[in-house]
Amino acid sequence: MPSEKVHLTKEQETLLGTLYCRVLDSRSKNPILNDKSAEEIVRHLDYDFQKLKIQRDDILNTVIRAKQLDLWTNDYLANHSEATVLHLGCGLDSRVDRVARSKNVHWYDLDYPEVIELRRHFYPPRDGYFMIGTSVTDLTFLNKVQGSGPVLIIAEGLLMYLSEHVVEELLRRLTTHFQSGQLAFDVWSRLAARISLFNPPFGVTGVKGGWGIDDLRTIEEWVPQLQLVREIAWTEAIERESDKISLGFRIVFGMVNRVPSLRRMARFLLYRF
Repeated sequence: MPSEKVHLTKEQETLLGTLYCRVLDSRSKNPILNDKSAEEIVRHLDYDFQKLKIQRDDILNTVIRAKQLDLWTNDYLANHSEATVLHLGCGLDSRVDRVARSKNVHWYDLDYPEVIELRRHFYPPRDGYFMIGTSVTDLTFLNKVQGSGPVLIIAEGLLMYLSEHVVEELLRRLTTHFQSGQLAFDVWSRLAARISLFNPPFGVTGVKGGWGIDDLRTIEEWVPQLQLVREIAWTEAIERESDKISLGFRIVFGMVNRVPSLRRMARFLLYRF
């Protein structure tokens, strides 16, 4: 396969940072996600990944998040063999291949048209798999998602880059369009949204964090249909992988875990409706 030129906006380039974090994890001695497909994609992209200045904590946070959402996806599909999965802001992620799903599952990956155009070079069409090229804020995309059964909606590394108003409207429309299902996503605290400006990968691309939330009750006030099933702090998810990270990181995250405002900087949330 020849090298593919990358024609993305600065905002869309953040997906390349996420992709490269998965590559660097797969190259480590003790990978957490071990996404070998990411290495194959990077090899065929004409892009200077070094300019992103990825740090070890960027890698850890990215793959911990991906693994947690993989776990919830596997759990859901193990109990819903004919579900619909809607992955919002999919980028070049390989979750559709990483998780176990039956042939009766309908899977939709959604991202900007330019991202989907690039994605099609690496993810060929197959039965039950569909790609939608549109902005997540153009809610007419819901008309392209078929299936009347249970649905799992995944938004990984997405909502914090939207405004609060857009997040509220998106959650409301998702839960009224589909009859029942679960919604899995990650959130930042307001503090994390502010300090994201100083994170090198995002500084390079010029993207700024938008929405942050401290009190999760706000979400259920927006959308009463949503009921919180599970909340996992990023430090809790990291502790689960403690055998794969260095002693230095274990000490640092142990200290962070003792400070509530820091422990809640990033959380993984699972809702049902």
